[in-house]
Amino acid sequence: MPTTPDAAAPRHDEVDRIVEGWRTARADLDVAPLAVFSRISRLSRYLEVARRGAFTDAGLEGWEFDMLSALRRSGEDALSPGALMHETLVTSGTMTTRIDKLVARGLVSKNRSPHDGRAVEVRLRREGVARVDAAMETLLEAEQELLEPLAPDGRSALADTLRSLLLTFEADDPPQR
Repeated sequence: MPTTPDAAAPRHDEVDRIVEGWRTARADLDVAPLAVFSRISRLSRYLEVARRGAFTDAGLEGWEFDMLSALRRSGEDALSPGALMHETLVTSGTMTTRIDKLVARGLVSKNRSPHDGRAVEVRLRREGVARVDAAMETLLEAEQELLEPLAPDGRSALADTLRSLLLTFEADDPPQR
């Protein structure tokens, strides 16, 4: 659990030390990006630990959570493999393998669409719903804890800033897994 810094204590973190070291070693470089991205990188480690714990507690791997949560968010708990590819940013071959593994674990079903016999739909099964819901509840508790040091308006401002930055990347080049 993160600790709230003492207001009287100096407000420096490890990244401040790193940035200052580079300013001393290479005064000719603008090291300002380190102040942002080194913090994002370090924070992502804490988030990764929280995510891994939430998924493990629910008996899931990260990719399984991604797949099941895409289905859960769909509204009807069913998507085509193509829609799942779009939601999870994986290739067709990877998607086929992942669907087959989830079917084998009894977390999803894969059937011909009742509306179009040529189309396939992937649907959450009861066990898939239970696991993704459990993982999401645990993850949200952990993420709330990670954000505890920030006031609600600070959380909102941070989300807005990160959204602005992320949108510049996602518009042209969505990441592939």
